Amino acid sequence: MTEPEAPREIAAIDIGSNSFHMVVARVVGQSLQIISRHKQRVHLASGLDAQQNLDQAAIQRGLNCLAMFAERLQGFPPENVRIAATYTLRQARNAHVFLKRAEALIPYSIEIIPGTEEARLIYLGVAHTQPDNGRKLVVDIGGGSTELVIGEGFHPLIAYSKHMGCVSYNKLFFPKGKISSKRMAAAQLAAQQKMESIANTYMRAGWQTAIGSSGTIKAIREVLIGMGHQDGVITPERLALLIEAMLKVKQADELDLPGLTDDRKPVFAAGVAILSAVFKSLDIEEMIFSDGALREGLLYEMEDRFRFSDIRVRTATAMAEQYNVDLAQATRVKETAEMLYSQIEPQPGLTKTDLATLLGWGAQLHEVGLSISYPGFHRHSAYLLRHSTMPGFNLEQQTVLATLVRYQRKSLKLEEMPELSIYKRKHLYPLIRTLRLAVALNGQRSDSPLPPITVEANKEEWRLILPEGWEADNRLLAADLRQEQEYWQKAGWQLHLCESPLLIA
Repeated sequence: MTEPEAPREIAAIDIGSNSFHMVVARVVGQSLQIISRHKQRVHLASGLDAQQNLDQAAIQRGLNCLAMFAERLQGFPPENVRIAATYTLRQARNAHVFLKRAEALIPYSIEIIPGTEEARLIYLGVAHTQPDNGRKLVVDIGGGSTELVIGEGFHPLIAYSKHMGCVSYNKLFFPKGKISSKRMAAAQLAAQQKMESIANTYMRAGWQTAIGSSGTIKAIREVLIGMGHQDGVITPERLALLIEAMLKVKQADELDLPGLTDDRKPVFAAGVAILSAVFKSLDIEEMIFSDGALREGLLYEMEDRFRFSDIRVRTATAMAEQYNVDLAQATRVKETAEMLYSQIEPQPGLTKTDLATLLGWGAQLHEVGLSISYPGFHRHSAYLLRHSTMPGFNLEQQTVLATLVRYQRKSLKLEEMPELSIYKRKHLYPLIRTLRLAVALNGQRSDSPLPPITVEANKEEWRLILPEGWEADNRLLAADLRQEQEYWQKAGWQLHLCESPLLIA
């Protein structure tokens, strides 16, 4: 009698601007069972200086926290852990320093996710942990940014991330813990100005239920309960009473509000200012609180990818349609690239499997830039893939996609390659070579299938083996491949073209 398979355990870490959170869950049947939560106040955003560099003290606080989290994750395989970093590491010019030092402490990749991706994942976390009440507005005030999403069911419809958070606004408007009506009004006005560009869009879309998530709104709810509002519902009138109570003191450490913890006091006024401005800008009548947030979104998305579909497939398909990609040609290039890569990486590990997946999407989207113009379209494609909103993709993955399509043709100016955090440049070189060959071999845009092709790779030296007599029947394509040889040679690579069994170059 075989032993029943052990339940799969998965973990998600949210590297926030104010706090780091870790949640561990067990996959039980068709649901997730949360088995532990961990939170550490790190105040990462307070370490950003005027040049947007993180100071060493903030970096060390973050690393100490990750080292503690790593103790709980011993034995977890990489595919069962997801770590997402948000606003502060998006902004920090020296984020690579933090990521490099973190590698030695925690053996899992850290993704720096765009603001809209953060908003989408927050919504997913709320949607999975909150009963469905029709269309929902979800607001999450973090340390450095505020995410606002309208969605139905598990599907976000509108998502924005605004650069206003309780840590960053505390530094701007309540320095050294100073509280006054003038400072509160300035913070509220600044937040309302941030909301101006999206308020009408959100009001037109409408919602049935407004839901707040994460620490700032949770702290406000707990104080309101302490003040006698047992249902914990946040309303404009209750926020006004809360602000009135806060303005009775002049320093944050003097705040004596029921339910307010000491570690939340320094950034509480800024959080209240932002939420009151959001209420006013969107004319919100009442808001309830949800325990779901970014880390729960990460967990549920891991489980969805494990059992259901990958949202990145929908994103890539939608983008191909948006930019009128020739789908037949994209499919030809994708299939050729995957065929070649499978020959040079017959047994890829987790990292190379991830990269092989990105290669497929890069091939599918390599011609999006043609919608702008043919000259330099590879550069246009790279720009679109790097700077578009792409649900499901983190910033590193978008950078990889942009890099692959940037180097699909023409000269190989490898010194212009961007810095990467999760992957290494040497990981991308085989993908670039593969995509270039796939693009070149399908240069005639013909529906006729390619002949049997073999590729052999020895680091920077590759052999492309084609059927005997092939060159005589494909002179134009052979000329293109010889041009490709020259590009490779200038980059310090070697491409040999062979006709089985005789070497032709």
